[in-house]
Order: sequence, then C-alpha cells, then structure tokens
Amino acid sequence: MTTLFLDCENGRRIAYRAHEGRSGLTYVWLSGFMSDMTGTKVMELEAWAKAEGHGFLAFDYSGHGESGGAFEDGTISAWREDALQTINACTQGDLVLVGSSMGGWMALLSALALQDRVKGLVLIAPAPDFTDKLMWPEFSEAAKAEIMEKGVHLRPSEYGDPYPITKGLIEDGRGWNLLDAPIAFDGPVRILQGVCDPDVPWQHAMRLVDTMTSGDLVFHLIKDGDHRLSRPQDIDRLKAVCSEISGVVEQ
Repeated sequence: MTTLFLDCENGRRIAYRAHEGRSGLTYVWLSGFMSDMTGTKVMELEAWAKAEGHGFLAFDYSGHGESGGAFEDGTISAWREDALQTINACTQGDLVLVGSSMGGWMALLSALALQDRVKGLVLIAPAPDFTDKLMWPEFSEAAKAEIMEKGVHLRPSEYGDPYPITKGLIEDGRGWNLLDAPIAFDGPVRILQGVCDPDVPWQHAMRLVDTMTSGDLVFHLIKDGDHRLSRPQDIDRLKAVCSEISGVVEQ
C-alpha cells in the first residue's frame, strides 16, 4: 500500500500505511528499536490482515524509517506518543496490537493508555523495560560513564553500523518500566519467544506471564528461534496466533 504521512500536533511527521477492514477489528503493528514498517513480518501480517478482512495499521516511529526526526532525539516517551497519536488518528473501533521487541513495550504502554479499545495483544520477543533491565546492565563501566558524562555512546550492532544510545533514552526509559508491578490487561495475550534470542533472553519475556493480569495468556517458546522470528515457520506461527486472537475476540 501507499505510504502516507501524518502531521502530528507536536510537529512530528509520521509515515504510515493503513487500510480499513470489514471485520470491525484492526491489527496495529508496532516495530522494534531501530526497525521500520518494511520488515518481513509486518509485510506478511499486512497481507494476512487484508486477506482476512481485518483493518491494518503500521507506522515508523520518529527517527525511524520514512518518518521525520533524528533517531538520537528519540525516547520511550516520544515513541509512545508517536504510537498513540497515530493509532488515534488512523484507526477506529476495536484493536489488536502486535508488537515486536521494543514494539512489545510500546504495545503494552499503548494498551494501558487506550484501555477498552484494545481487545488482544500479540507480542514477539517482547522487550519491556529493555533500556533499564537489558541494555544498561550490559554496558561496560566506560560506556556508562560516556553516556552520563558526554550524553551519548555509540553501541556496536550485529545488524549494521554502531548506533547512538543517549542519556535521555536511558533516563526517560526508567519512567516507563512495567515489569515491577502487575500489568492490568484482561484480554487474550499471545507471546512468541525464541530460546536462541541473543537480544531478549527468553527469561525476560517470560516475566510477562507472572506480571500480566490476563488469564488468557499463552507463551510460545521456540527452541531454535532467534530474535527476529522471521523464518517461514515463524511467520506461519505469527499468523496462526493472530487468527486465534481474532476468534477469541469475535466470540
């Protein structure tokens, strides 16, 4: 579908793709850290939603993909605001939020803000609290000092060039931590997690099982799965759990 642009009240310009469905249910894709809406999983899910008659929305956070802004200016607060403004402007009615990695954190934060509109959650290698509980503890003392004293550290990446981790990102993220208290959500939740994930340990994702209040939560642990979970069998599994969520919601 054609990429469109939303000019937000805060001055940010957000790139998005959307279509309306006939089912009354819209699936919203929330990308991961430094990811965008052109990845394999989101494109496959978009095609699935269209074929099933569901609405669909995907977008790029500010500083990501085709959206405006600089990546190093981003924070969890800013990206949460991007998500909420885009969802509210581009969708109506019931929602299922599908979040990958950091997008899982964004999905949880959005569900708490949107309340009754969100009927289900599908979380892929979810990384709530990752800036504080995963990223910060892994930094060397030298890297931590660089962040606190100079305001930024270039972190090496297995997926490309080093990328900036700012003091603002780390400090802001602590204000949005979720895993230290119950997460109030009563709809169906499906979590897909790889054992071989080098970025989000399966034990971290597993904490959501105890933290979330939903009684209809299923945790799929994939023994040979990596962080991306974008192999054909992983995509099939994603579509299957999304279809399952639809069936539960539409009962």
